[in-house]
Amino acid sequence: MTFAATVLTLYPEMFPGPLGVSLAGRALSEARWRLDTVQIRDFAADRHRTVDDTPAGGGAGMVLRADVVARALDSVADGRPILAMTPRGRPLAQARVRELAAGPGAIVLCGRFEGFDERLFEARAIEPVSIGDYVLSGGEMGALVLLDACIRLLPGVMGAPSSGDEESFESGLLEYPHYTRPAEWEGRTIPEVLRSGDHARIAAWRKSMAETDTRLRRPDLWERHEGARVQSPSGARHTSEDEPK
Repeated sequence: MTFAATVLTLYPEMFPGPLGVSLAGRALSEARWRLDTVQIRDFAADRHRTVDDTPAGGGAGMVLRADVVARALDSVADGRPILAMTPRGRPLAQARVRELAAGPGAIVLCGRFEGFDERLFEARAIEPVSIGDYVLSGGEMGALVLLDACIRLLPGVMGAPSSGDEESFESGLLEYPHYTRPAEWEGRTIPEVLRSGDHARIAAWRKSMAETDTRLRRPDLWERHEGARVQSPSGARHTSEDEPK
């Protein structure tokens, strides 16, 4: 099964962009995934190819019309999940990326201007997705991020199947720090434990560093990780007194 990505955008020339180079680009040339773009303006009904209009109730900017965008979506809808890149969406997480990468692909809708007419989400099965708490000029950059995250997980793209197993977010923690040659640089040396050859010590150090960095840098992730860690198989929480030894 080939992962098929269809991007609906006002700027199809932005694709494949960075997805045409490095791992994603090689995988594209090897047909490990497929990319199609759809120009939303092609589904406008007037000679000016109008895709937006002023906000109901007044306000600055323009809003993408539900009727035009829906026609574009309906032209490609085939059962694949439809994701709309919008700052009003749910934050993209690695678990969702893995689900998408394991499926047939995705249809990605790129927002522009002030966003979409809300009736679009009421009328179609669309998953609003955000890549962070900031605003971009449009959804195209978010679409590139989402697709890159999925493509690197496709079979054969990263090489060894285990290449991504210990990366940030895969275990609910940030990844441990990495080092490489030279052993000393500007008076700073690689931690002794990583040069010891003792695999058990190395594994323990990496686990400890992942936990420490997550606790200090991403307390939100740490809180979720700790909450999950003390869950019993049935979902009940243990107190410190009855936690399994």
